Amino acid sequence: MELGGHWGTAGSLLLGVWLPAVLCQTTAAPGNGQPKLRLAGYPRKHNEGRVEVFHQGEWGTICDDDFTLSTAHVLCRQLGFVSATGWSHGAKYGAGTGKIWLDNVVCGGAETSVERCHSRGWGNSDCTHDEDAGVACKDERLPGFNDSNLIERRMEDVRLRPLSGAARLPITEGVVEVKYKEGWAHICNVGWTAKNSRVVCGMMGFPAEKPGGRSAPLGVRRAVRLGQRNRAVCGRRSGGGPLRSRTSVRTDQEPEEEKDEPPGNEFQQEPAAGARDQPLTERPFVFQVKARLKGGARVGEGRVEVLKGAAWGTVCDDRWNLQSASVVCRQLGFGSAIEAPTGARMGQGVGPVYMNEVQCRGDERSLWDCPHKAITSEDCQHMEDASVKCNVPYMAFDKTIRLSGGRSRLEGRVETVISMAAGTETWGLVCGDGWTMREARVVCRQLGLNFASSALQETWYWDSSNVTDMVMSGLKCTGDEMALSDCQRHRSVSCQRAGSQFSAGVICSDTASDLVLNAPLVEQTVYIEDRPLHLLYCAAEENCLSKSAAKANWPYGQRRLLRFSAQIHNIGHADFRPKLSRHSWVWHECHRHYHSMDIFTHYDLLTTNGTRVADGHKASFCLEDTECQEGVSKHYECANFGEQGITAGCWDLYRHDIDCQWIDITDVMPGNYILQVVINPNFEVAESDFSNNGMQCNLKYDGHRVWLHKCHLGDSLSEEAGRSPELYPGQLSNQIS
Repeated sequence: MELGGHWGTAGSLLLGVWLPAVLCQTTAAPGNGQPKLRLAGYPRKHNEGRVEVFHQGEWGTICDDDFTLSTAHVLCRQLGFVSATGWSHGAKYGAGTGKIWLDNVVCGGAETSVERCHSRGWGNSDCTHDEDAGVACKDERLPGFNDSNLIERRMEDVRLRPLSGAARLPITEGVVEVKYKEGWAHICNVGWTAKNSRVVCGMMGFPAEKPGGRSAPLGVRRAVRLGQRNRAVCGRRSGGGPLRSRTSVRTDQEPEEEKDEPPGNEFQQEPAAGARDQPLTERPFVFQVKARLKGGARVGEGRVEVLKGAAWGTVCDDRWNLQSASVVCRQLGFGSAIEAPTGARMGQGVGPVYMNEVQCRGDERSLWDCPHKAITSEDCQHMEDASVKCNVPYMAFDKTIRLSGGRSRLEGRVETVISMAAGTETWGLVCGDGWTMREARVVCRQLGLNFASSALQETWYWDSSNVTDMVMSGLKCTGDEMALSDCQRHRSVSCQRAGSQFSAGVICSDTASDLVLNAPLVEQTVYIEDRPLHLLYCAAEENCLSKSAAKANWPYGQRRLLRFSAQIHNIGHADFRPKLSRHSWVWHECHRHYHSMDIFTHYDLLTTNGTRVADGHKASFCLEDTECQEGVSKHYECANFGEQGITAGCWDLYRHDIDCQWIDITDVMPGNYILQVVINPNFEVAESDFSNNGMQCNLKYDGHRVWLHKCHLGDSLSEEAGRSPELYPGQLSNQIS
C-alpha cells in the first residue's frame, strides 16, 4: 500500500474508499446514526488513546468528570473492540483541541452508543482540554465490525483481468477491475499514476508495480462504463525480493533483463532442480533477509521477527500499524499488509525484543530503516509481540484438494485432484502410511483452514465416497510447503494397507499449541553426577541408561549422568494435550505413574559432525502446569491420575534431579560435543511451529567437568552464527557431584 502519495482522480473515486491513509488512530464506523469516534493523541498502541467524537462536522473530546470503566466499555465497543481494559484522566494521551463535546458522561455499560448515556448534553462543559479522557481497549475485534483502519477481504474487491485468455497463475498483468454493484467495472485511466498501480499490486499480493503499467495497450483502448481501461503490471520491488521466482510475464516497455517476479519460491510454477527436497528456509536467497514471520497459520502471516547481529528477536506492538506492517510484507516479497495484529496474536516469541514504537512511512526497504526505539526488558514483554497479515498472490491451491466424509468442513478424508479434463474433475485418495502432523499441516494450510490438530492414518469411521483409488503415497513434507503436491512422494503408488478406510485424513483447527524450551536454564543447571547402580533400577526398567548398563555388575558400580533441568513453555494459543486419551495411558509400577506419551523429549549428545555418541529420552509421565503467566490459570495437574497437558501461557518444569532427566555418558570420551534437545520429536501432537522445538548447545567435556556454551533454540540464530567455531569463554566449571 502506497502511503503518503497523492491519488489520481479515478483512484480517489474508486480505490480511496477502500484504502484510506492510515493515521495513528482508530476511527469507528458510523452506522445506525451513531456518532463517529476515534482514538487520537499519543497512544502507545492502536487500541488506546484520547477519545474524540465527531459532531456537527467537527471533532471534539470528552471530559473525564464522572468517567468510569463502564463508560469506557461503551466507547470501546463503539470503536469495534470487545471491551475496555482501562481508562485515563488528565489528558494522559495529550490535550485535544477544538470542542469538548461531552461532559459528566455516565454509562451503565450496556448502551450501544455514548449518545445514549447520561451527560450534560452536546457542547455543555465546564472542563478544559487538560481533562480529556482516554481509554485502553482489549485488542480483540467485534465480529463483522467495519474498521476503516483495516483492509479486509480486498481480494474480492479488486482483480486483474488478463489481456489474453487463460493466464498462468499468479496473474501479474491485466486490466484493473473493481467490484461495482452486482458486477465488475473498470477504472478510468485519467490521472492514474504508478502509485495507484502499486496499491492495486499490493492488494493482489505483489510487493510493487512494474514500469509501464499505467494504461491498456492500444488494441484494447475502447470506452467502457467508467471511461478507458486501466492496466496494472505487478512484480517484484526494484532491487530484488527475498527469493527468486521462475514465473515471469514480460511487458513491451521493460528492458530485456527485467521480468515480473511474484514473491518467493512458494509461488513458482515448478520448483527449481533439487528445491523440492529442501525446506523453504534452506533455499538460496538473493540477499540476506533480516525479517521473518513465525507462528502464522498461512503463508504471509505471522509474528514479526528481525535479525540483529547473530540472533533473531521480536518487535514490540507499541504504535504498530499498517504502514510498518506493509514494510515488513514488502521486505519479504509479499504485497501490502491486510492487518497489523498486536498483543502476540500469532503467539509469543522467545529471546530479545529489539524494536519499539516503530513508525514507518510505508516506503522503506526494511523495517530497520524505519524510525524506532531500542527497548529494555521493562518496556515491552513478549505478550506485546507485533504481527502482520500480508496480501499474497492467489494460486488456486485450494481447488486441487478437498476433505470428504467428515462431520464438518474442518475434517475429513484427504482427496486430491488427478485431472480436470473437459471440465470434469477426477479425484483420488492419499495413502495413510507414514502420514504425520507435518503433512496434515500442509493440507490445512492449502485449504485455508489454519492449523492441523490431528493427522489420521485410518479413516474407516467416516462416510465413504465414490473415490477409492490411491493416487499418492510415501508423502514426506517439511510442513512449510504451499501444497501437498510440493512434498516428496513415491514415483509410483505403494500403499501397504489398501482401501479407502486406510487413507489419510486430517482435522483442522483455528489455534494450535507451540512448545519451546528455556535454553538458558539448561546452560545454568547442567552438571555431572556419578550415580550408584542400586539407585537406578527404575530408570533401567524405562530404558533411561545406555546399552552398556545391561552388562554392569548390578547393584555394584555407578553410571555417569549428564543432568540438567528442562523448562518447557507453551507459547501458542491452544493447550498442548497428549495424543492418547486417558484410557490408553501406560502405568509404570516402579515409578508409580502413567505415561501419556511414549517419547515426549529426545536428548542427544552429538559429535561436532553430527554423529550420536549418547542419548536419552523423557516420557511424559507427568505433563502438567508447573507455573503460568500472570492472569493464566493452571488446568493440568497429573497427581491422582489427573489430566495431563500444558496450558497455553504456562510451562512444565522437569527438574534435574528427576529420574531419566539425563544422558548416560559413562562411555563417552572427553572432547567437544553438541547437546541437542528436541521436544515432541515424532510430531505426534499438533503445534503451530515445529522449527523451534529443538535446542542445541556447544558442550566441552574433559573427563571430569563439563561446560555448556551458546545454548539456543534451533532457529534463534542466523545461519552464519550456527556455523561459527565453538568457543568456551570463561565459564564456571561444573564439578562432578
